[in-house]
Amino acid sequence: MAQQEIQLDRERFSCSICLDLLKDPVTTVCGHSYCKSCINTHWDNGEERGSYSCPQCRQTFTPRPVLEKNTMLADLVEELKKTGLQAAPADYCSAGSEDVACDVCTGRKRKALKSCLVCLASYCENHLQHHLQSAPLKKHKLVEPSEKLQENICSRHDEVMKMFCRTDQQCICYLCSVDEHKDHDTVTAAAERTERQREIRRRRQTIKQRVQDTEKDVKLLQQEEEAVNGSADKAVEDSEEIFTELIHLLEKRSSDVKQQIRSQQETEVSRVRELQERLEQEITELKRKDHELKQLSDTEDHNQFLHNYPSLSPLSESTHSSSIRIRPLRNFEDVTAAVSQVRGRLQDILSETETEILQIVSQVDVLLPQPEPKTRADLLRYSQEITLDPNTAHRRMLLSEGNRKVRLMSEEQSYSDHPDRFTYWCQGLSSESVTGRCYWEVEVEVKVGGAVRVAVAYKNISRAGNSHERLFGYNDKSWSLSCYGNSFFFHYNSIRTPVSGPESSRVGVYLDHSAGVLSFYSVSDTMTLLHKVQTTFTQPLYAGVGIYYPGATAEFCKLK
Repeated sequence: MAQQEIQLDRERFSCSICLDLLKDPVTTVCGHSYCKSCINTHWDNGEERGSYSCPQCRQTFTPRPVLEKNTMLADLVEELKKTGLQAAPADYCSAGSEDVACDVCTGRKRKALKSCLVCLASYCENHLQHHLQSAPLKKHKLVEPSEKLQENICSRHDEVMKMFCRTDQQCICYLCSVDEHKDHDTVTAAAERTERQREIRRRRQTIKQRVQDTEKDVKLLQQEEEAVNGSADKAVEDSEEIFTELIHLLEKRSSDVKQQIRSQQETEVSRVRELQERLEQEITELKRKDHELKQLSDTEDHNQFLHNYPSLSPLSESTHSSSIRIRPLRNFEDVTAAVSQVRGRLQDILSETETEILQIVSQVDVLLPQPEPKTRADLLRYSQEITLDPNTAHRRMLLSEGNRKVRLMSEEQSYSDHPDRFTYWCQGLSSESVTGRCYWEVEVEVKVGGAVRVAVAYKNISRAGNSHERLFGYNDKSWSLSCYGNSFFFHYNSIRTPVSGPESSRVGVYLDHSAGVLSFYSVSDTMTLLHKVQTTFTQPLYAGVGIYYPGATAEFCKLK
């Protein structure tokens, strides 16, 4: 209790400017007391405005009042000092470098608790009490501490800007509204604030609704993702089970064929051995008969010879080799041929079904088709960096710029043999597959009489041989746009289609694999669609280029 009384005394006898005990206390006309040096400094700082106000009640005085020493208050302060009352306690709320300082405090500044939009000043907790207790000051608008209060003062008239000019979209003071803004659409700042607040509420409501709608879409997509993953996992599991059954079926058929072959082998070998034994017995018997005949033939006694001759046993029926019909030496080769035929038919079936299955897989699209991009900026959203696969490039194609640029040379390069390489036509495919939505551009340089083909192709396009079917656009596995300097031709499956468009050294290619859209553009200051394909792609595609004149170049551009 004693501590509270001491603290109360400190507050009552402290200067509201420096917050220390009064020194040379003086009293203003309104009755508030300050240190003489504090109030003079405060008024000196505001002297250029021509008016002087009390820091506590804001009462103004003109001219500057003459301050008289408050003798009684000075004596009381000295008496309190003698009884042990010292300076006010340390300020634990001093303003830091990032804080708004109190405009009333002198010396050590306290952190402002509020700013007044009427007084255009900021106050610490102690100096704010008058705004909280005084009836006239309670009507002032208090806001969070701000360092930008002076921005509310008109630089021309030194008045608070309480008006808003809708014509010039700026805050003005009342004098501005009747002066240079007198013919403008002006309202009070509060009215404009109210209107803008309503607009903000509408916009926030719109944003809130869009957030809710988007969150629903995100949730729907999450559910769709789970459904796609679940369906794909089940399809993989079921496919593996079906293929496993097929493998088991093939293994069983292989085992059956093997068993049948071995069984037939055993039967035939048994028959051969049986006949072989009979023949060997016949040989033995014949040799014995021959020996008897020889002995009889060698008998010198005629009577003995004639006596023994009738006892000779007759020869058994001969199993002559001419009666044994042996097929040509093919044995079970026909079985191997039959199994090979089965394998061929099975490969055909698997090839056909693979294409069918891949087509069905590629048609899985859970999202509705997106609108096609119209501008280059839209297309660049799908840009993809393309590089040529060195293992596919013809030996006369010189790669550079990180395999993005290719030039046709007169001599072959020292590339190693590779089954993916084009052996006759000077063509090459990209290392990266182009699926989904993607866009790329090719800078071409064509000599007179030459051509550059910008293409897309399936990976299983034929590479070897000089047949025209190996050319981009001359089969059903590739699509190409031929650039002949100032003219273009589109090729697919050996069908040549003239294409009209502005001359340009850069060709843009847009692909939407799932939608089956392939578009070629002439790229210059504007984008011109040269040719569009609408089809169904059954396999992943690869970007390709073909060059058909020495010195011609093609470069996949960097777009990001």
